[in-house]
Amino acid sequence: MEHYMDGKNRSNIKSGLKVKIVLKHDQKSGKLTEGIVKDILTKSQTHPHGIKVRTTCGDVGRVKEIC
Repeated sequence: MEHYMDGKNRSNIKSGLKVKIVLKHDQKSGKLTEGIVKDILTKSQTHPHGIKVRTTCGDVGRVKEIC
């Protein structure tokens, strides 16, 4: 069984990690976009929908999976 770290805890997310995020306009469909974390935008330690990040290509979304 493959284990994914939880994208809801800020402590699991570091700059340079490969993650799958859900973009704002993809929230209804749940489509995931893969990227490398550049900036962590959520200030709190946890968030029920995932920590918000900016990827190196400029996408902003909430982390659903850490690859």
